[in-house]
Order: sequence, then C-alpha cells, then structure tokens
Amino acid sequence: MGIDDLKNKATDALDSDKGEKASDAGLDKASDAASKVTGGSHDEQITKAEDSADGKLGNA
Repeated sequence: MGIDDLKNKATDALDSDKGEKASDAGLDKASDAASKVTGGSHDEQITKAEDSADGKLGNA
C-alpha cells in the first residue's frame, strides 16, 4: 500500500458522515482550547481558522 492509497483512504473516511462528525468534534475541541489559553481575546481569529479548516476537511 502506497502513500496515495493511504491518502485516498483518509479522504474517504473524512468524507463520510462519521468522519465529518469526528473532524468537527476535533476542531471544536481545538478551538475551545485555543480560546481558553488566550482568555477569549482572539475568538474571532480562532473562529475564522476553525471555519477555514472545516472547509478543507470532510464534506461540509
């Protein structure tokens, strides 16, 4: 199994409903942690980064 096969499997997993839920949960946790560390002072930028990452991962 080559690197392209692994990439395709990962892409297929993220494009599933289960993968989408998992990626959303991970992004939410990361955003919450970043907000906590910064004391909420960068929430707008954190939300933009989360939205950008979500657009590149999964199916929506």
